[in-house]
Amino acid sequence: MQDHTRMSESVERMAREIAAGCGGRLHGFWLYGSVVLNDFRLGWSDIDFLALTDAPITEEQAERLVPLRQTLSERFTDDPYYRCFEGVIANLEEYRAGAYTRLVYWGTSGQRVTNRYAPDVFSRYELAKYGKLVCGKDESGLFTIPKRQELTDAIRRHYDAIRKYAAQTDESLYSCGWLLDLARCVYTLRNGDVIAKTRAGEWALRERIFPDEDALRRTLTIRRDPLAYRDCEDTKLWLRELGPTVQRCADVLEAELARCG
Repeated sequence: MQDHTRMSESVERMAREIAAGCGGRLHGFWLYGSVVLNDFRLGWSDIDFLALTDAPITEEQAERLVPLRQTLSERFTDDPYYRCFEGVIANLEEYRAGAYTRLVYWGTSGQRVTNRYAPDVFSRYELAKYGKLVCGKDESGLFTIPKRQELTDAIRRHYDAIRKYAAQTDESLYSCGWLLDLARCVYTLRNGDVIAKTRAGEWALRERIFPDEDALRRTLTIRRDPLAYRDCEDTKLWLRELGPTVQRCADVLEAELARCG
């Protein structure tokens, strides 16, 4: 179970450490995603952030910032939140221009210095509508809500990824997360809004969107307390066999996309 006070302290410390790492030239530090949508679940969710600096990031600063989340995890061994941070540290003007000399990227598979970054449409939407400024300067117009067609195109790409990568599933909890992704995509197509994955799953159950309601119901149970199920052998077996169910639910999204033209 997550400790909201501890998580808030971790967020504030992370913002301070990033500011120190870029020479005190932090323009702003924003949160978005599950944390601000009241849907963060320790053991499943990320702490999504965007940090923008007032000055270009030097090579020395970037090399210092790359391992920061690991450094903090090792320094505060009883704090489970630092390893959850995922996001980008970039220069403000380069972010506005969409062209980068150097930025720091933290992702699920690792971290690196790069000059390429294209924020996905859902992230842009969440930053524009729900983003929370933790520290720095709040500027109207820095983030703009993507157009409806951009959301639809992003959902088509996500649908293609589900067909390609979720035909077979493994024992990771993210295997059932595909069902919540599908629920959120259908919700967005019908309502033109982006909501938390748990809320989308609950909505899909109420609306009887998918053919296998038991699978979605079980997914929501796991989502509410993922740490309780992460090492459960029965859950792992179920997750490994979930691919056909995910694909049947993807049929629903396919039909929804067809209606969009």
